[in-house]
Amino acid sequence: MERAVPHAVPLGQMEVFQALQRLHMTIFSQSVSPCGKFLAAGNNYGQIAIFSLSAALSSEAKEESKKPMVTFQAHDGPVYSMVSTDRHLLSAGDGEVKAWLWAEILKKGCKELWRRQPPYRTSLEVPEINALLLVPKENSLILAGGDCQLHSMDLETGTFMRALRGHTDYIHCLALRERSPEVLSGGEDGAVRLWDLRTAKEVQTIEVYKHEECSRPHNGRWIGCLATDSDWMVCGGGPALTLWHLRSSTPTTVFPMRAPQKHVTFYQDLILSAGQGRCVNQWQLSGELKAQVPGSSPGLLSLSLNQQPAAPECKVLTAAGNSCRVDVFTNLGYRAFSLSF
Repeated sequence: MERAVPHAVPLGQMEVFQALQRLHMTIFSQSVSPCGKFLAAGNNYGQIAIFSLSAALSSEAKEESKKPMVTFQAHDGPVYSMVSTDRHLLSAGDGEVKAWLWAEILKKGCKELWRRQPPYRTSLEVPEINALLLVPKENSLILAGGDCQLHSMDLETGTFMRALRGHTDYIHCLALRERSPEVLSGGEDGAVRLWDLRTAKEVQTIEVYKHEECSRPHNGRWIGCLATDSDWMVCGGGPALTLWHLRSSTPTTVFPMRAPQKHVTFYQDLILSAGQGRCVNQWQLSGELKAQVPGSSPGLLSLSLNQQPAAPECKVLTAAGNSCRVDVFTNLGYRAFSLSF
């Protein structure tokens, strides 16, 4: 379960090792189970922890309810990204994606179902996979990361169908325009690229850092987060967090946030963002900061909204990043409690 520990370690040393491991932990990724009652969190040690949201939110919850019900070693390196289908938990690490059956995980049987490696240019190349994106209409999975390409995989056969090339540096984030179907990707090269999945071609490029109102040269040009809602996109990173009208490639709102943002999402009539600093930021579409809700981690890397209709009692926002804790917000106004590795 724990990594790089000799077998016969005295109990006291093991406790010190585990305390140091928690102290230096980063949680990169989260994914809610199909039933909505469980949360998977992946860390920099390659571990995935499964938390019971229903137990932690119960009126009879104890401190033990906020600990993982199971933790398993998923990858040799960090778990950079995770998504869930109606049956599977998919996790991405260095150069590989793995599948786990949720039904087996919840029985504490954590044997991988399959693993796949995208067709890289050389056998020595093992780039990290920073982002996973499900395309339900195609029953496919998009993977992107350190090799600057988007790889499309058929989930039924496990075969890689195509690679989308255009980025000149590694890719941080992906988002889906479901109606189109089109995928957006953002990366270290400072560009957001829009891809038509029907033709496998790039149809639009927005070089965010070239727009004076968005540019922040002291932070760099990288795009660390993006989200879409119909004809609208919000993205940020080195450049300022900005709302864009996609059809006209026009920035309409620049949000007054100095710290680089690492995760962003649309929620009802708000935009939620997080990054450097311990707060989850709530924005009006007009650019007004509605609220900043502090969490327990010094920096945040991922937000997860549990909106599974099967478990309305577990409808929460969770936030994780540079600590061993996952903050749970039962409404957007305050942090109710934290789950912990």
